Amino acid sequence: MAAWLARRAARRLAGELCSHGPGPWPLSLSTVPVLGVPSGDQSRGFCSVRRFAGDSTAAAAVEEPENGLAAGDLQFVDFPGGKLSFVGEMNFLPESQRERINCYRVLDDDGGTIYSSRFQEVSKELALKMYSNMVTLQIMDTIFYEAQRQGRISFYLTSNGEEAINIASAAALSAQDIVLPQYREPGVLLWRGFTLQEFANQLFGNKLDYGKGRQMPIHYGSNRLNYFTVSSPIATQLPQAVGAAYSLKMDKKKACAITYFGDGGTSEGDFHAALNFAAVTEAPVIFFCRNNGWAISTPTAEQFRSDGVVTRGQAYGIRSIRVDGNDTLAVYSAVHTAREMAITEGRPILIEAMTYRVGHHSTSDDSTKYRPADEMEHWRTARDPVSRYRKWVQGNGWWCDTQESELRNNVRQELLQAIQVAERMPKHGLAELFTDVYDQMPSNLREQERSLLDTIKKHSAEYPADVPV
Repeated sequence: MAAWLARRAARRLAGELCSHGPGPWPLSLSTVPVLGVPSGDQSRGFCSVRRFAGDSTAAAAVEEPENGLAAGDLQFVDFPGGKLSFVGEMNFLPESQRERINCYRVLDDDGGTIYSSRFQEVSKELALKMYSNMVTLQIMDTIFYEAQRQGRISFYLTSNGEEAINIASAAALSAQDIVLPQYREPGVLLWRGFTLQEFANQLFGNKLDYGKGRQMPIHYGSNRLNYFTVSSPIATQLPQAVGAAYSLKMDKKKACAITYFGDGGTSEGDFHAALNFAAVTEAPVIFFCRNNGWAISTPTAEQFRSDGVVTRGQAYGIRSIRVDGNDTLAVYSAVHTAREMAITEGRPILIEAMTYRVGHHSTSDDSTKYRPADEMEHWRTARDPVSRYRKWVQGNGWWCDTQESELRNNVRQELLQAIQVAERMPKHGLAELFTDVYDQMPSNLREQERSLLDTIKKHSAEYPADVPV
């Protein structure tokens, strides 16, 4: 009788330990000692499940425990997916946690390092390169935005307020890592070596544009730099990134894939399919969500009731972290560590970077129609990631006002020169509209080409003279 009571007490103890989550306690019962049972017999656990090859209803049968307890006293059953413990109380999981998940941060609002914060150290050379690229991206956005307003290009979209996300994440990657961006990550491409002239060529769709003028402006791409061409449909790049990451894993490459998307992208089915796909295949991919508060005019409060995006990674079995997206050192450290885990441990990682979209969604948007202008101004001034990072760099004695002025003047002059060159460059010929899809052009495309040429002949005055037929 004493042995029976001891075994029952051990079962209850193990059940309580498992109900507290994984913690330091293993989920496998074979490692939990059972009182009164010889050590050689502990591999049986508290119950066992018969395995059946057929599809009979008897396949769900559970062996009767040797101690003669009723089935209701069993603590565990090995369901598909793992062992589960049972409780007598009916408890529904709450719709959300009482407290929001914390946000990792290194720099305070004044650019000082937070006491006891742990982060990846950066050298002076790397720190200055990161700052220089952040300033370049900021100036590039300003000048190209003005060029669109002058009617020189048709469309533009800025990364104002998200410079740290762009540059710091790119700095933490290697050249072999594959990037599948959305449309607000030109800084990643800038860091990898895309020149200001190459940016201008794409925006003007001239003969040097790698997309041959077929894509909208800001839909950059570069095979040379492992940067997939931007695709307009929201979130389609996410499952593609998992496939790219899985190919790296199959080839045993010491590299990962990273894909960027906004909070609005998490409302798409491709987001959920990609996370599940990545978790099951254990693909080395980093999902980088920049939660900037707005999906065009839709605020996050109208998109989801969960605690942001970071909780969704956990729901799919993906290691996740929330980081201050306006903190350059925090973003760099988080991506650097995430990359190491993704490659060495063969797992996907989700990063939710909390930030704010300071500018309009694009040149086709006026965000003052759906949010207060003073809110935008507050984030533009008090929480600017470029100014915040500059304070840290300057506090280390690595930067001064003279260097700042020289950098901004040089970047501005280079950009204005790039625009002038891009404007004078000839456009691609009209025939390029029909190439690069089929090895041999099918008859329906030939008919479309003839129809277009006939239309141009009839209405030649309406056709732009700078595009060769």
